[in-house]
Amino acid sequence: MTVRSAPALSVIASLLALAACNGGAVATGQSGAADDAASQSRDRPFRIAEKGAFAEPWAMAFRPGSTMLFITEKKGTVKWVDTGSGRLGTIDSGLPKVDYGGQGGLGDIAFHPKAEAQNPESLYLTWIEAGPGDTRGAVLGRGTLVCEQADACALQGLEVIWRQDKTTGRGHFSHRIAFSPDGRYIFLTSGERQKFDPAQDLTTNLGAVLRLNLDGSPADGNPFAARGGKAAEIWSYGHRNLLGLAFAPDGRLWEHEMGPKGGDEVNLIARGGNYGWPTKSNGSHYDGRDIPDHAPGDGFTAPKVFWNPSVSPAGLVYYTGDMFPRWKGSLLLGALSGQALIRVATDGDAARKADQWDMDARIREVEQGPDGAVWLLEDGKGGRLLRLTPQVEG
Repeated sequence: MTVRSAPALSVIASLLALAACNGGAVATGQSGAADDAASQSRDRPFRIAEKGAFAEPWAMAFRPGSTMLFITEKKGTVKWVDTGSGRLGTIDSGLPKVDYGGQGGLGDIAFHPKAEAQNPESLYLTWIEAGPGDTRGAVLGRGTLVCEQADACALQGLEVIWRQDKTTGRGHFSHRIAFSPDGRYIFLTSGERQKFDPAQDLTTNLGAVLRLNLDGSPADGNPFAARGGKAAEIWSYGHRNLLGLAFAPDGRLWEHEMGPKGGDEVNLIARGGNYGWPTKSNGSHYDGRDIPDHAPGDGFTAPKVFWNPSVSPAGLVYYTGDMFPRWKGSLLLGALSGQALIRVATDGDAARKADQWDMDARIREVEQGPDGAVWLLEDGKGGRLLRLTPQVEG
């Protein structure tokens, strides 16, 4: 197995804010020891077709019922590609002003999976908003997408429906969106902003997976609702930097997050679960100090899979398509420092490393197309949009 070590990172918080997305360290899975790790290979079972390039792309989503793929760029623009015809366009009005820098800017994009009769084109965005002094935080907004021109759309009535607690720094915002399979709830990731302790503090909405109504309010039935305040939003906590969130059709919610120096994780998210950060991790601090590993009976929920040294996971999809039959029921995730596409196979509550394909570029985002093709976004300036289809048809 070829393993890429992540770059050394400074312990100084200001540098960590810029470097954390470059990853830390690697790991073996909870499902076994080092020999169960996926082999990293250039023998790819897919063809790669380049479909454009973008300026610091961060996320993408297909408009329901269409071949239009919308792509966010960190500085605050949204572009789209009609993957059927090749037409290109933009959202040319109605977008928010973003606080750009470090890991911050325009983030995730999501369409409601089931048409709402009162608003069938609801579009959800996350971005970073400046606060008082030198603070900032992620926000979730909802607007209506209107596409009346051949090459341009507008976002109308965008309103902020949720805010992350603001603090200093420019890292670990997370702000990934997933809708519950029944379309009733938004699940949203909120990173611990490189502040460590908030991940164990239920008076703040940092370091957590949140469960919200479609209007951004706390959903009924959340595990800590009786405490009120920010605790009412929280579904699970003890998380670090959560950059992947995806539902399986059976309702299981899968998440991945970056560890510190090592300890990148894939987790099965459970109501009220405490996933241990910063008390437990299969990685270590950047200055070399140890963090106790997850262990049975320690009171925390251990990851299903972890990497040490890091691969720096980003983007996540639960694959359900027919184009790659062997991948059905698998999680597909990108790797930033690992420069790879990774497949994690799932079976009920279990998960294991399956494949890791070298992509020669930092992979920021993964999406499944309407026809079952897999789409990737490379990270950074000039990040390419790639379409993956089988090497052998049929």
